[in-house]
Amino acid sequence: MRKSLFVGALVVCAVMVFSSSVVLAADNWLGTWKLNVGRSKYSPGPAPKSLTLKYEASQGGTTLTTDGVTAAGKATHSTYTSKFDGKDVPWVGYPDADTSAPKKTDDNSFENVWKMGGKVTITSKAVVSMDGKTFTLSCTGKNAKGETVNTNEVFDKQ
Repeated sequence: MRKSLFVGALVVCAVMVFSSSVVLAADNWLGTWKLNVGRSKYSPGPAPKSLTLKYEASQGGTTLTTDGVTAAGKATHSTYTSKFDGKDVPWVGYPDADTSAPKKTDDNSFENVWKMGGKVTITSKAVVSMDGKTFTLSCTGKNAKGETVNTNEVFDKQ
């Protein structure tokens, strides 16, 4: 009886250790992030009044949904679903790209190539801070208007 209890306890411990390591191996950008306009830099400007990013695990990989308000007061909404494998996926509702190709670098970062009509517009690098409270998105390239883009957006975990 004692032996079976001991073996059972070992199995439970092994399952707990394994499941916690799986959770720790998750993509740390999953969740909801709110733009910290004061800590962000936009070129060209002006910065949006607000922007929220929501990364969720989904059947097709990870779904990004963005909602915001431009500096002019216009509501924005865009979305894509990707396996973060660097392959182009449709990006619906985003004015500077019609496809996105995010590729995971590690659990805290990924790179993304945005395209419009098959032509690269913007390259972005995303990094989650080690404490998991800040998400930084650095973007360079040309927007749909042909303007040079060099932004550094800082988001706070919600």
